[in-house]
Amino acid sequence: MQNSIEKQSHEQILDTRGAGHDEKSFKAKALITTRRIIAYTILILLSLMCLFTIYILIINATRSTSEIQTGFSFIPGTHFGDNWNSLFSGNLPVLKGFLNSFIISFLSATLCAYFSALTAYGIHMYNFKLKRIAFMFILLVMMVPSQVGAIGLVKMCNDLGFTTSNNPILVYMPLILPSVASPIVFFYMKQYLESILPKEMVEAARVDGAGEMRIFHGMVLPILKPALAIQFIFAFVSSWNNYFVPQLLLANKGNDYKTIPLVLAVLNDQSNPEAFDLGKVYMVMLLAIVPLLIVYLIFSKFILKNLTSGSVKG
Repeated sequence: MQNSIEKQSHEQILDTRGAGHDEKSFKAKALITTRRIIAYTILILLSLMCLFTIYILIINATRSTSEIQTGFSFIPGTHFGDNWNSLFSGNLPVLKGFLNSFIISFLSATLCAYFSALTAYGIHMYNFKLKRIAFMFILLVMMVPSQVGAIGLVKMCNDLGFTTSNNPILVYMPLILPSVASPIVFFYMKQYLESILPKEMVEAARVDGAGEMRIFHGMVLPILKPALAIQFIFAFVSSWNNYFVPQLLLANKGNDYKTIPLVLAVLNDQSNPEAFDLGKVYMVMLLAIVPLLIVYLIFSKFILKNLTSGSVKG
């Protein structure tokens, strides 16, 4: 009899504990679900805001200047063809501007991603004197705004004859080469390497007789593909939208040397009201985001790939 009572009491205690555990589990699941709903709601709202601005851009590219000045509209206009023909039939070489911007942005993003990864690998893997000071110096440079050295850059380019030359290579060199030194991208790459690259893997490759550059190109770069893709996209967008430095360096050059931001600035000049055309301005803005979307679609596939797939294959 006593054993039966003790057994029933034990079962009641277990049932009580089980009920309490189920209640806690239910509350935890409810809390997680609530957080997810809030997070997804905010993300959906932000996405709709971004898509709304793009939609308005598309709508305005189909409207005339007078229609745009009348106010906002959800309904597309009937002047898309007129704006297109007016844009490419004018004296301003728009296609040349797209080509200039693409060459500068692609080379800048490539050099930025590659040399930042190379510098991060050197700082991460090698132990040398003043290593910590070098790392801190790069971080200090990251805190200095790029506009601070703009005057010095222009003066140096004038002294070297870059701004007075008619050779496109020399003209665009000051817009491309500075991207080699990118402290922000270097810092990102270094933090990424610290979390994903075991030093034992590199040491094993050295024991097998692989050279340092072979290790970097054959093993480290494949591991860095997601980080390289992300930083390439950011660097490309930053160079594509850059207006300040090209305006300083290309101010005295002809229209054939202008980039897309400079072309847009010329079209947006309201000093001549008769020639001012908002339809063409929105058309250029619409076309200017197409290369950015293409670059993102091409390089975004590398972001979600297996981070160590390259090293396993090698």
